[in-house]
Amino acid sequence: MARPLTILVSLAVGLAAIVAPVVVAQPTAPATSRTVTMEYLGWSHYRFTSVTGKVIITNPWVTFPGSTVSLDDIPNVDLILIPNAHLDEGGEVIPIAQKTGAKILAPAELNFWFMDVGIPPSQIASQFMSPGDRFDWEGITFRMVNSVHGSGISIPPGPSPAVPYGGPAAGFYITFENGWTVYFSGSSAATADQALWAQMYKPHAAILGLNGGRDPMDFAMMAKLTATDNPNLTDVFPHHHFPAFPGQRPSVADAQAAVGAMGINLTVRDPAVRQVFTFTR
Repeated sequence: MARPLTILVSLAVGLAAIVAPVVVAQPTAPATSRTVTMEYLGWSHYRFTSVTGKVIITNPWVTFPGSTVSLDDIPNVDLILIPNAHLDEGGEVIPIAQKTGAKILAPAELNFWFMDVGIPPSQIASQFMSPGDRFDWEGITFRMVNSVHGSGISIPPGPSPAVPYGGPAAGFYITFENGWTVYFSGSSAATADQALWAQMYKPHAAILGLNGGRDPMDFAMMAKLTATDNPNLTDVFPHHHFPAFPGQRPSVADAQAAVGAMGINLTVRDPAVRQVFTFTR
């Protein structure tokens, strides 16, 4: 009696094998890196690589005196941040944009100057952006804020007949795909607005101006304001920082002393050219 049952079971299994769909194992998707890297290229020039590999640079003045970086070191760029029209902020933005096809993010008036001197409108990331505006791009959020600074056009080739001035100076808050946020001040002096932005955007890092002649207390106050109601702030970096000339004043040590004198528990980093920092969330 057992044999017919065995035959029936075998038949059922065989039919099920014929009817059942074939399941093909799918390749596992690669894990997405949660890391943002930031490389210092000298003076005010930082290069970020986002979680998804987008390359963003600030203030690409490559030819400053003593520079050890050349245009050949900047082969790929997706977005260039230009906070005002001064040479030391914009530098080689035009040849880099022409070489790489990168988009430019700058205040509206400066955007019109870029187009007037030959940058295609398709390479202007957000044509009418002004302080207070937000731009969402490739999973990254940019917020433009005001800057206490000038914006006379000294980026080559200089003012055009249609655009003789670069409009308002700006700074940027960048929030990457993983939520890590950095404040790039542009050349701003300390302003009470920085406390408002800190409360709103809560950056994890700040890149603040430390140009020659600046009072170290101004740098320290910017750090203090950017820490307002902001427990996230852990890293403060200088820009307009000139390690090629160790005697420049104020120095990073001067800035750190002023930060300490204000009772702020923050370390001012002293980046070397080509030093890479990683930030993971």
